Amino acid sequence: MAVTSAETGFDLTLTEEQEQVQRIARDFATERVLPHAAEIDDQGKIPRELLVEMGKLGFMGTYVPERYGGSGLDTVSYVLIVEEINRACASTGVVLCSHVSLAVDPILHFGSDAQKRRYLPALANGERIGCFALSEPASGSDAAAMRTSARPDGAEWVLNGTKNFITNGSIGDVAVVFAQTDPPQRHKGIAAFIVEKGSPGFSVGKLEKKLGIRGSDTAQLVFQDCRVPAANLLGEVGEGFKIALSTLDGGRISIAAQAVGIARACLEDSLAYAKQREAFGKKIADFQAIQWMLADMATEIDAARLLTWRAAALKDAGEDLILASAEAKLFASDIAVKAARDCVQIFGGYGYLKDFPAERHYRDAKITEIYEGTSEIMKLVIAEEMLKE
Repeated sequence: MAVTSAETGFDLTLTEEQEQVQRIARDFATERVLPHAAEIDDQGKIPRELLVEMGKLGFMGTYVPERYGGSGLDTVSYVLIVEEINRACASTGVVLCSHVSLAVDPILHFGSDAQKRRYLPALANGERIGCFALSEPASGSDAAAMRTSARPDGAEWVLNGTKNFITNGSIGDVAVVFAQTDPPQRHKGIAAFIVEKGSPGFSVGKLEKKLGIRGSDTAQLVFQDCRVPAANLLGEVGEGFKIALSTLDGGRISIAAQAVGIARACLEDSLAYAKQREAFGKKIADFQAIQWMLADMATEIDAARLLTWRAAALKDAGEDLILASAEAKLFASDIAVKAARDCVQIFGGYGYLKDFPAERHYRDAKITEIYEGTSEIMKLVIAEEMLKE
């Protein structure tokens, strides 16, 4: 697909290397992930071997430089992988998204060379899983209101508090944790830390039971006088809020790609079902009402994909991506929910049964409008960027 943006001048034609990455990801998703998607959702657990295989294929460290053990690819390649995995299974997809976009990315962009060499190789090959601990029971969109504290004590920092809704929380080996060092300073007092599983005072709290993406774990993380070496401070004291926002700006690109993958699953499953389901003596694909629903899905998915590719290309070019990533996530998550609703409708009564994939897509799609910035927050971000201009 070749598209040139008049605004950015980027040619979004996939390179030969990107097309190869897409084929590898599609084959893996179709052959290794899709057959297990219903079981993953039903049992609420992703086989560890799938994550190990994704690590061996280079998916877990797609754009990490080779010198740190990664694949050395670009963000466009990453979103191609994300779409394919999420088309097969959104639970598996969100483990990948959270690991790469929210744990690997801030260490890559804000970590010291020593931190990169210590943590990135094992994260990039999937030997270790990462997570991002920002949200709290009393602070979600208003991250500056966090209550988790960090105080210096000699050559260590002592963390106290609870983090909520943490994807990969229970399976994660490395957490990027945000804590307040100076409450009166609000966002200016926040710092980021790399905290390893097994650190004294660091434990996993309750696991959440969710509407969708049930195969991925969502957990509370609890810090009780958790001691973290000073060398594990990510960036500088007071830079935590900037690190969090920058990470989320990039992370929204992966959620947009996830939404595109879920929407594509809805389209492909709906199309296949419409071609074989009969009513009133003919295939339901022959009815104009069904054709229009499929046409809308296809058009909107293509539009969402191109918005996502544009945001990824901006990130690769080192350009400002705040507006583009917010637009991509807002639109893609909206069309994912819409496509999932239409998918259930096309399947009819069977769409309401767990024996068919439509109801899983419906449950999985909704979260894309909530995490890494709700749709309402995305509209505020977009409006703020427009008003700046």
